[in-house]
Amino acid sequence: MARPQVLNHRVIKGLPLLLTALAVIGIDQLSKCLIRANMDLGQSIPEEGIVRLTYTTNTGGAFGLFANQALLLAIVAIIGIVVLVLYLRYLPPGSKLLKAGLGLDLGGAIGNLIDRIRFGEVTDFIDVGFWPVFNLADSSIVIGTFLIALYLLLSARKRVS
Repeated sequence: MARPQVLNHRVIKGLPLLLTALAVIGIDQLSKCLIRANMDLGQSIPEEGIVRLTYTTNTGGAFGLFANQALLLAIVAIIGIVVLVLYLRYLPPGSKLLKAGLGLDLGGAIGNLIDRIRFGEVTDFIDVGFWPVFNLADSSIVIGTFLIALYLLLSARKRVS
């Protein structure tokens, strides 16, 4: 009988993380769908400026690395997603920052994986002039990784003090 309580505790413990991931996936996929439906490939709105919407695609990973390697990148993403999901069992108590970071990373990874599986490439549209064009899933992964690093830094400080 103790088994269902353990399962319920694990589900409840990981719920904020999973809700964060689902929100990221939904917003990411909706934004990409709107871009694909309303813009032509290569089109920018506005046509000039530092911050624009520019519809482009990326067959590679971050910054176009490993171009035309959709299968390899999908496999790597699936492995990463599985590792994140398995890690849920070991989340330390009171780790809101860690849960937020993992949820953002998980949602971003799944959002881009959906594109790779459906289209063989990822839809990008956020164009900040000096930076390669990216999407909301990419932003989620960067912010999530920053939050995880911050959590680890703060945890290490607490152990040293």
